[in-house]
Amino acid sequence: MAAAAPAASASSPVEFLLRRPAPRQRRRPPLAGAFFAPTGLSGGPLLRALASLAADLLGTPRTPSQPRNLDALMRRLALLSSILDSLLLVLGDEEEGAFSDATNLCFRELYVVLFRADLLVSYVASAGRAWALLRGPHLAASFRDLDAELAVVLDVLPAASLRLPRDAAEHLDLLRARCRRRAPGQYDDPAEAALRDRLLAALRHFELGQPPDPSKLKSLLAQIGISDAASCRAEIEYLEEQILSQDEDTDLPLIGGVVALLRYCLFSLFDPGNTKALRVWPSPGDRQRLLSWSSSDDSSFSVPKEFSCPISLDLMRDPVVVSTGQTYDRPSIIQWIEEGHSTCPNSGQALADNRLVPNRALRSLISQWCGVHGFQFDSPESNEGMIECVAASCSSKAAIEANKATARILVRMLVEGSDSEKPVAAREIRLLAKTGKQNRAFIAELGAIPLLCRLLLSSDRMAQENAVTALLNLSIYEPNKTRIMEHEGCLWLIVSVLKNGWTTEAKENAAATLFSLSVVHDYKKKIMNEPGAVEELASMLTRGTPRGKKDAVMALFNLSTHPESSGRMLESSAVVALIESLRNDTVSEEAAGALALLMKQPTIVHLVGSSETVITSLVGLMRRGTPKGKENAVSALYEICRRGGSTLAQRVARIPGLNTVIQNITLTGTKRAKKKASLIVKMCQRSQMPSALALGNTLTVVDHSLVGNSTLRRAASFGSGELSNPVSISVPVP
Repeated sequence: MAAAAPAASASSPVEFLLRRPAPRQRRRPPLAGAFFAPTGLSGGPLLRALASLAADLLGTPRTPSQPRNLDALMRRLALLSSILDSLLLVLGDEEEGAFSDATNLCFRELYVVLFRADLLVSYVASAGRAWALLRGPHLAASFRDLDAELAVVLDVLPAASLRLPRDAAEHLDLLRARCRRRAPGQYDDPAEAALRDRLLAALRHFELGQPPDPSKLKSLLAQIGISDAASCRAEIEYLEEQILSQDEDTDLPLIGGVVALLRYCLFSLFDPGNTKALRVWPSPGDRQRLLSWSSSDDSSFSVPKEFSCPISLDLMRDPVVVSTGQTYDRPSIIQWIEEGHSTCPNSGQALADNRLVPNRALRSLISQWCGVHGFQFDSPESNEGMIECVAASCSSKAAIEANKATARILVRMLVEGSDSEKPVAAREIRLLAKTGKQNRAFIAELGAIPLLCRLLLSSDRMAQENAVTALLNLSIYEPNKTRIMEHEGCLWLIVSVLKNGWTTEAKENAAATLFSLSVVHDYKKKIMNEPGAVEELASMLTRGTPRGKKDAVMALFNLSTHPESSGRMLESSAVVALIESLRNDTVSEEAAGALALLMKQPTIVHLVGSSETVITSLVGLMRRGTPKGKENAVSALYEICRRGGSTLAQRVARIPGLNTVIQNITLTGTKRAKKKASLIVKMCQRSQMPSALALGNTLTVVDHSLVGNSTLRRAASFGSGELSNPVSISVPVP
């Protein structure tokens, strides 16, 4: 019976969906959460703070969203501002003791209300126009709640003690009356409601399989405030950001339908090749272009020094803080540590540990800076609910039909478009293929795969990168794996990108594509037989970025599950790369699993087991790894003992700390790990019997996993005769 394969800790191909630009800035709904009054202020300073906040709000530029409610709020704020100015005149030079405790308390509560008003106004101003339309009723409710809170504060304000002038007192009465008034439909804007209805009607056209009339659609978008490709793309990005924010009351199918509608409009009504609409931040390999921008007259392209990694000098995408307090980009500092450095690159101080703490505040600032300058900000995301949210947003009939219509346009661009249009089409297909199996299915059915393959040889680096990433996203859908593998030359082209890709991301995504394709058993041998495929994966595992190493080791793990993989892995130096990777925590678990599978060949067994460093690394992984990682390490150690003879089994038995690790595995490991750990004990006993008799020294391991299984217990205890006796590994004391 063939030995069971070790546990795969490699990620599912679906997780590559998470390779998407991170939202530029999370905008939470207004009036959410608790706010606290400024306890340190009272009297004159508090009154001046109130007056300043009210004046700042009055100076806020008007926005097209919620005009009726914003105008009403500004009228109330104008009255309030005049009241506060009158109070300041009455107050004169008086400071702390000018007001009673009750008045100070009311003013503090008024400060909270004004602060909430500022948040609400800022939220409406920064929200996408389409989002504000769809959320119109919720925003109107926020304005209503704000009026109610202001009315409560004004009702309890002890106005009689304030010595207000007559005109200020009249303004206060008028303001109280306006805040109390609750007329039906007072906060509903008929013009906004009509626009919202027209937008929903356009979605219903797609539900029926009939795209709306282009002229009417363009007129609708113009009234919303979308007049060109740049504004259309900005709306799409904002709505996608809201989908990923996963607010509980967000109607994901509706938002996804509007995103699909706007994406269709981007290509059917506007010029998507507009450079302003496609300004994308260069990848780490494009530093020369960045430097030329930075030295140009347009200072907006100059990256602040604080946002650049001190090691790579590139814009940081995942800033982390080391033990010395310095901040670096995660891939750069990980590579620095892996190269054997134990000091901080910037300060030269010794690193107390290798712990990396995410610098979320700095990452937020970088994200906002990129958003202001129109750049795409790529940042790692590990939100497990993201795929579900994106899938839910694409589930509506309107979204599916609108995306189909968009895909037809994009595929036509790949066929008939100019050299500048084809990279744009590849990028959009890449984005469209990230969401939903329906999208991946009809994009491939329209014939996109052969057209994308042609771009893999493009001299345009972004065309190549987007094409290979689009193939990666399409390959997640199982039938598309067949389409890719059966298209003549496609596999060769993917390996060519892996070897000679223009950008690091293109190479990494080529490796990830091979991982996705290698999930199908029938394609493993074909990939291994492709010249250069395994060699380049091994090279990436050795010299790639942390993400590249992860892509490579997952692909090699999948290929190792093929029964004929051992020889190919050995001759391609993949085995050596896997052995070296056991010291890298990022990929050690998958490397151990792959080695366990490959050690069916004696040459590989002796290559792996001949090094005490390798065995020590496996024992270390058994100690600190995840449950699957521990299982993979136990499986590898088991194969060394099983196939390497007594010499290698003795070497395993002599590893310091093995006794404790085996005990932990038998108590807390997976079922398969417990079983193989007990078999390791048995094989170590056999190999050490002469030494045990000669020296009389043993290490004791209680194998709890064998309790209740008399057959295994007898095998492990070597006929000890007592069921409660411990299993012993006889190891000479050094």
